[in-house]
Amino acid sequence: MQWPAFNVRPYVCGALGRFDTGLLDKLAGSGPKVRPALQTAEAALYSSQPLPPYHRTPTSFAFSWGERRPTEPADWITIAETYETPGLISDGARTVLHAGALGLVDVYYVRAGEAIYFSSLLKPLLELVPVDIDWAAWASIIQVTFPLGDATPYAGISRLPGSSALVHTAGGLATERRLPRWLRQEPYEAWRSADELLDILHAVYDDYAGRPLLVPVSGGYDSRLLCSVAVAKGADVESWTTSPDDGTDTDIAFARAITRELGVRHRVITQDAAAYPADALEVARRLEFMTPHHAWYAPFAKEVHDSGRVLIDGLAGGPLLKNFMVSGAALEARSQAERSAAVLGSLSLGAPSVPFLSEAAEGWIAEVVREQFEASTSMLHGHRAELPLSVLHTRTVRGIARSAVNLVGPEASFAAPFIHPDFFDAALSVGVARKDKGRFYREVLHAANPRVAALPSTNVVKQPLQRVPLRSTAAPARAYSHAMLAKVAERVPGLLSEGLHEVISAGPDALTRYSGWNDRFWVRGLVLFGAWLTDYENDLADLAPPF
Repeated sequence: MQWPAFNVRPYVCGALGRFDTGLLDKLAGSGPKVRPALQTAEAALYSSQPLPPYHRTPTSFAFSWGERRPTEPADWITIAETYETPGLISDGARTVLHAGALGLVDVYYVRAGEAIYFSSLLKPLLELVPVDIDWAAWASIIQVTFPLGDATPYAGISRLPGSSALVHTAGGLATERRLPRWLRQEPYEAWRSADELLDILHAVYDDYAGRPLLVPVSGGYDSRLLCSVAVAKGADVESWTTSPDDGTDTDIAFARAITRELGVRHRVITQDAAAYPADALEVARRLEFMTPHHAWYAPFAKEVHDSGRVLIDGLAGGPLLKNFMVSGAALEARSQAERSAAVLGSLSLGAPSVPFLSEAAEGWIAEVVREQFEASTSMLHGHRAELPLSVLHTRTVRGIARSAVNLVGPEASFAAPFIHPDFFDAALSVGVARKDKGRFYREVLHAANPRVAALPSTNVVKQPLQRVPLRSTAAPARAYSHAMLAKVAERVPGLLSEGLHEVISAGPDALTRYSGWNDRFWVRGLVLFGAWLTDYENDLADLAPPF
């Protein structure tokens, strides 16, 4: 396998607890080439590039491997929420492997005996455990397009969630979950103005002073705000746009107008329908089959790798500033059960035009996903910003962030200004009622640049200016999708409805009937599952479904 080039963020692996050196050696030899960064009786850390500790004494140490490097030691949750980085720290009595507060940078692990073996890539850990399917993870990938909680497609491998740690002491191994800053210190409405938030965002850009920036502008709110601030700060900035493969390419037309108004150099990254199958499979493997999103982003990400610029990503802007994916039903819910059901409904794919799943599979998946979502968001219940945080802690982290974290990175640097602690806390303090229907966001945009704020936006314009062919439904994509769906039908026939079996038996062109947004995403999720089954068909033993 060809691994990513870990230029700005290293690949790491290691062990925690009473580890077996043979298993550790096997893990270290199963991924990208690594060198030792730490070796003690209770912990080992290997890295693909030199990884000096940010703190070291004869009895303590502290390592991190996110892009933002801590400057002094602190409690692990403070490091996690300030720098959004995973790390390995010890005070001599406790050795802690922790995730970032949101958990953007992956930490995967397996438990074997009295030790934890961990890796920032999932695939090397498959050398230590059997390839067994986690049906609950696939249920959420199919219904909400990403896994929930600590799930991965493999029953024996877990992902360390945000604000969580694995701790080794003389008493053995334990899991520690802490409330992040925004839950410990509930940000009550302070009636911050749009100008105040804009001032904070300007200050955040001081972290990127002197570095050339690449701000991808689409037709939405997030990118035009970030590009407006970059220009106002006098940064060396370029903007690129690519087709999101939505059938309209409205983003490209709107981005041209925005960048022209800002006087920013603009480039459109073109895409090739014939390359879609290779792009989709490459992205599926690179994201380790966690989400069907981002195939359209592959050509763009490859160009970013060679740009020599820091990508400024609008991650979390929608949930923080305009209640993205927060429905009216969620805002008006009278009970916790109603509120959770409404949020999950927004995150889930809508009903397809015809049944894709068998009745047994559909019923089981719905129940399992509901239970997983409740467990994943229970710590947010009752918080005044529960609704946007429910989106941030699930879809944003496990699905949407993968484009910047795992496709742009680790080859190229990216920055996410909206999750900087100062801006994050300020934006979260603005009540959801003020953000309803994007009203508050438009105030921020107007404060940043009224001329850019007045330009058309895909957040408002509902009717497309034009129709363009979709790469993801063109003939090459249909052939690829059909092959993967056929694999699902062969290996797990009970998952699919009789109607979908008939469509698959009719050949690739029968998929042309699935042209709607929901149908396309149902197809993509099942195609992802088929690609995973194809890659691991010689390793998978029992595929008997639980429904």
